[in-house]
Amino acid sequence: MQLTKHGHACVVLSADDRRLVVDPGAFTADDAWAGASALLVTHEHADHLVPAKVRAALDADPALEVWTNTSVAEQLDHARVHAVGHGDTVTAAGFEVSVHGEWHAVIHPDLPRVRNVGFLVEGQVFHPGDALTVPEVAVPTLLLPAHAPWSRTGELIDYLREVRAERALAVHDGLLNDTGLGLLAGLFGERGPGQPTPYERLSPGESVDV
Repeated sequence: MQLTKHGHACVVLSADDRRLVVDPGAFTADDAWAGASALLVTHEHADHLVPAKVRAALDADPALEVWTNTSVAEQLDHARVHAVGHGDTVTAAGFEVSVHGEWHAVIHPDLPRVRNVGFLVEGQVFHPGDALTVPEVAVPTLLLPAHAPWSRTGELIDYLREVRAERALAVHDGLLNDTGLGLLAGLFGERGPGQPTPYERLSPGESVDV
């Protein structure tokens, strides 16, 4: 597969003419949608989901299908939107996808939590959404939510230590400037306390084989 980073939390996984789009939210440019074969949505927050865009994409392409958690599926209320939960395995655009996790990370105890599912695609690439879910299987490539209102860098370092992926690629970094991106890269790498996983960040539009 080829993985292409798009804005903030969105990536596209492609093979042949199949394009699996994950979390194209409000900070994602429209080019991420081009040629979409299927869509995965981890949760309902606007930086991961714009309902009007998903509905428009479904109307424009009668072959497009969406897999997401029960809460988002209820909001979209469409025959080609499929609700999935922890432990499920589905085939989306010809890719095998297993589902891990149930809830968004806690932002603050006074704020309600929403449902969140992570997706492991072809046993190779894990997108956890907005949670630090540790799959019960090996993860070759972890998409690390590098910055969020709900996270601390120390927690992310411990998450990298626990998952022990072969490599980590940054996502969820749309609120950071170059200074912040550089600081995090150092803490996840040579200037930090240490963790076993090589970390890198792709620029929007950049691709890598996975």
